[in-house]
Amino acid sequence: MRALNTMICAIVVGGGFSVTLRSQSAAQQQSSTPSPTAPADAEKVRSEIRSLETFLPRIPDRGATLFLLARHYAHLGDPQKALALLKECVGLEAGFVPDPDKSPSLRPLEANPKFRELLVQARRGSSPVHKAHVAFTVPAEDLFPEGLAVDVSNGLFYLGSMHRKKIVKFTLTGRVSDFVKQDVYDLSPVGGVHVDPADHSVWASTDAGVKQRPELLHFNTQGKLIERYASPGKMPYDLNDLVLRGEQEIFATDTEGHHVYRFDRVSHTFTNMKLWRPVFYPNGIALSGDRQLLFVADMLGVIRVDLGTEDSADVEPGAHGTLSGIDGLYWHNGELIGVQYGTGEYRLMRWKLSPNGRKVAASETLEYRTRLTNDPTTGAILGDNFYFIANTGIYNLENDKIADPAKLEPVHIAVVPLK
Repeated sequence: MRALNTMICAIVVGGGFSVTLRSQSAAQQQSSTPSPTAPADAEKVRSEIRSLETFLPRIPDRGATLFLLARHYAHLGDPQKALALLKECVGLEAGFVPDPDKSPSLRPLEANPKFRELLVQARRGSSPVHKAHVAFTVPAEDLFPEGLAVDVSNGLFYLGSMHRKKIVKFTLTGRVSDFVKQDVYDLSPVGGVHVDPADHSVWASTDAGVKQRPELLHFNTQGKLIERYASPGKMPYDLNDLVLRGEQEIFATDTEGHHVYRFDRVSHTFTNMKLWRPVFYPNGIALSGDRQLLFVADMLGVIRVDLGTEDSADVEPGAHGTLSGIDGLYWHNGELIGVQYGTGEYRLMRWKLSPNGRKVAASETLEYRTRLTNDPTTGAILGDNFYFIANTGIYNLENDKIADPAKLEPVHIAVVPLK
């Protein structure tokens, strides 16, 4: 479930924009010719630029804001402003790589010698890191998965399908079957998936899809739908990822609508959370081990929310670091684990936090520039291992149809040790 590295289709990447927006993204990747006229979303982009520039001095993850602004200006056809922002961003040495293949809005800059120099500078010293391996392969080739969850009590994994609009279950020993079958409940594309440890039931969130109907769904252990609730947003909107807090609350991100919701499981109501700044394409979301802190990832970093006081602030990434654009976000023994796309190249990261969760104390790259990070997305922690979807393949899906059948492949679930 990405949110914006194919920028700007919504303006967009996942966990969870609609299939229609994904198809626009794929089309942009196939064309590097800038439009001679203002893009259709120009006013929306300009509005975002004004907001971003207002908050720029107060965002600790400065490189993230510069990178997003650069892509916005390039999208609007202002290459000089985009280049100036990229130069400052790359100069921070925080890991940003303005790769046009991953950020199509930058393609109009490809012929510019100064841009090519910046790209070489950004890639210098960024050696591959390979610590993961494929642990299991789901044989289906047309799932286009986004969400992954695991029941830690029995090792049963759940995999959401954007294309087939169903949920698959499997174990690492080889059993694969449908948990929620296709077409049974008329679902929209399935994104985030989460297991309730109290009763082993499964919650899922869905994209808007062609029916423009994002929902929060609850299934029992047999895959029977027992609850469904429509998102309160207005188009464009979705429900991307989610996390459960006991029997009372669920927190979910709306990537396209730029919201973070608190869902009350008793009153069945959504509340739009008020954070210290606007969120830009929120995606991954996680709770601390004591369930008192909520971490929300968006394109500008990670916001830490104290659920007792409702105080919120951005986590400080530290020198030469960034928390920009995290798809799957997970808590593990005082650390955040994330599948990151906001730097312009996908990577799997681990960030050790300070005791109060306000700062990154140390960071480690777990996987980078390998075949397992070509198109990764969300994951799940089982024991001291992090399992993640290595090849969602979502950019081969256009208008909910497979663009190139020759590119289809089984779903690879990779694993990296966290010890």
